[in-house]
Amino acid sequence: MILGTVFAIGIVGMILQAAFIIIEHKERYVPAVILKGSASLMFVIIGIMAYGARGTSFGKLVLYGLICGAIGDILLNLRYLSKDNGQKIFLAGIAVFFAGHIMYLIALIPLSENLVISVVAGVIIAAILLTYIFHTLSVKIAFKIFGIFYIGAIVIMTAVAIGNLVALSDGFRLIFALGAVLFTVSDVVLIFNTFGDKTTFTRRIINLSCYYIAQLLIACSVFMS
Repeated sequence: MILGTVFAIGIVGMILQAAFIIIEHKERYVPAVILKGSASLMFVIIGIMAYGARGTSFGKLVLYGLICGAIGDILLNLRYLSKDNGQKIFLAGIAVFFAGHIMYLIALIPLSENLVISVVAGVIIAAILLTYIFHTLSVKIAFKIFGIFYIGAIVIMTAVAIGNLVALSDGFRLIFALGAVLFTVSDVVLIFNTFGDKTTFTRRIINLSCYYIAQLLIACSVFMS
């Protein structure tokens, strides 16, 4: 019964997300914000259901991360409604997403069998990725500072999730790791689509699709934790 309800909520969320992608592309930003917030609410509801079913500290921290993601979603799209404060709103959204990644990371740490190795690997990969991004794109100093912390957090979180999966392969760790990888892919695509020479609708679809599936997977992983 619960799985059927979760599946239905996930389908509704994906439909709302698809509608958001289309409406945003048409530059109808007010309904786009409403659709985006509604889509994000779906993975938060799944997170609430999962935490209610399991009642674990892992589930609570993941729920906090999902809530941060929903707030970040709204902020990132509100920037289109305020030309004067668009960059500030964008940075605020990134800051909230950063907090969400920290929640996910804190949730993963007690489950880690090889935390030091995973963190070191994450730091190295983040450094390589940031070097490539800053060498390829022209980014303002404020965005560079945010980017260092943000990319560092999500890559380290993903590295720890993969490290947990390597240490003990099970469905729960696999689902979370897949979500983390898709989240990282989504953010890298977002960076190149936002700060690159050319913004494309195809990249936007990839960015938003990977992101939404990632949040659904992370939320659903709590049921198996």
